[in-house]
Amino acid sequence: MLKTKDILDEKDKRLHEISKEVVFPLTETDKKAIHDMIEYLHDSQIEELAEKRDLRPGMGMAAIQLGIKKRYFVVVNEITEENDTEQKFETYIIVNPTIVSHSEEEICADAGEGCLSVNRETEGYVRRYARVKVSGYDMDGNKIVVRAREELAIAFQHEIDHLNGILFTDKLTFNIDGIRTI
Repeated sequence: MLKTKDILDEKDKRLHEISKEVVFPLTETDKKAIHDMIEYLHDSQIEELAEKRDLRPGMGMAAIQLGIKKRYFVVVNEITEENDTEQKFETYIIVNPTIVSHSEEEICADAGEGCLSVNRETEGYVRRYARVKVSGYDMDGNKIVVRAREELAIAFQHEIDHLNGILFTDKLTFNIDGIRTI
């Protein structure tokens, strides 16, 4: 079971290395890592489970954050439906992701971005595309294309940055003139 202490801290130099393309089929180690990432991200967003397991809340995680220098990430996105009291989630697993198109419009997370590898308060914003189209592969090597907007688009770009050796703290700015916050 993955714990917060298993996630690399921003001081670890591996987080600034570019991850390598995945060759299919996935190894059992990669499949287990993906399962562990899903479980961690899901449980970290449910308050009582997060408290019980001492998990920092997170929406996404790239393989490199576990020291695995391969191009894949997981995003577990809470979806809210009107009049629904039960928490529901959509899970995205994207192997060898590439942003194939994006909007001209840029946005920022109004509370700023966070990261499971950055264990400190940060100030500033990261400019991201409001909409992205990402292509890649599922766990079985089947080609997939996912369109994401706003919060989900921010998460995808954040995780792809990890795969390229970039932390959100490398992109922080205080100048967001004309950029919509969500």
